[in-house]
Amino acid sequence: METSNDSMLTEFVLVGLSDHPKLQKVLFVLVLCTYVMILLGNGVLVSVVIYDVRLHTPMYFFLCNLSFLDIFYTSSSVPLILGSFLKGRKRVSFPECMVQMFFSFAMGATECVLLGMMALDRFLAICYPLRYPAIMSKGTYVPMAAGCWVAGFLDSLVQTSLAVRLPFCTKNVIHHFVCEILAVLKLACADISVNVISMAGSNLLFLAVPLSVIAISYIFIVATILRIPSTEGKQKAFSTCSAHLTVVIIFYGTLFFMYTKPKSEATAGAEYQSVIGALISLFYGVMTPMLNPLIYSLRNKDVKAAVQNMLGGKCLIKHK
Repeated sequence: METSNDSMLTEFVLVGLSDHPKLQKVLFVLVLCTYVMILLGNGVLVSVVIYDVRLHTPMYFFLCNLSFLDIFYTSSSVPLILGSFLKGRKRVSFPECMVQMFFSFAMGATECVLLGMMALDRFLAICYPLRYPAIMSKGTYVPMAAGCWVAGFLDSLVQTSLAVRLPFCTKNVIHHFVCEILAVLKLACADISVNVISMAGSNLLFLAVPLSVIAISYIFIVATILRIPSTEGKQKAFSTCSAHLTVVIIFYGTLFFMYTKPKSEATAGAEYQSVIGALISLFYGVMTPMLNPLIYSLRNKDVKAAVQNMLGGKCLIKHK
């Protein structure tokens, strides 16, 4: 553990799963392959939405933002995770830790708000189909998406600024793969009540409010779909929001399970719980961004057709 002359920490140590070297080797390969799939899947989705004019709609614009967000989020954390797998205990400087924590928190907060906006978009498209083009014009959905990013970065700036001001004296071991904000706050040698209150307010604004918007939107969506007379019409309406609902369930389900799991007092139970918690956190940070493009493209005929057209156009250019 390194400290400066005034006994303030200059670095943190990321433990991860250093006590399980065999598991680390397996996870290194899996995470590396998953990261490549995240870059390819989300990269293709962003390219397709930009390339195909038919996909220049509010729904696909939000989806493009979600894919770009997933690339940005994983790129801010996965290299650190892979480094911890290779070295066992990864040493990270204090500034590097704060920067990584800032971007990870910003991406998480942005995704919460963005999923709420996507639910609102589906609500307007299904419940008010005739007025939808006028309501969700480019002058509306572009500021909505920009607002998600601004809100996420501002929230992260507040939380990270409060964390940076805390003194870190002796404890520098973070029981995590990355500099996760809650794990870092536990190491502070000062009162963190202000941070706790700020985090509670952040959770209310960026978790509870978007989740409420999503829940209310889908109540109206389901009610509207049930009033559609034809079975084909019901299936078509439901297919337009089923992918988003699946992503919401995976995202919020993993998030709530990760932060609301019960604590074990037994030593053996605590160690087992620590491993399970780390794996759940890894799933949240790596698997969810990989699943998003798969969920949105597997059952989406428009995306499939756009990919085929894009690949066909490139092949035609090469042939010429």
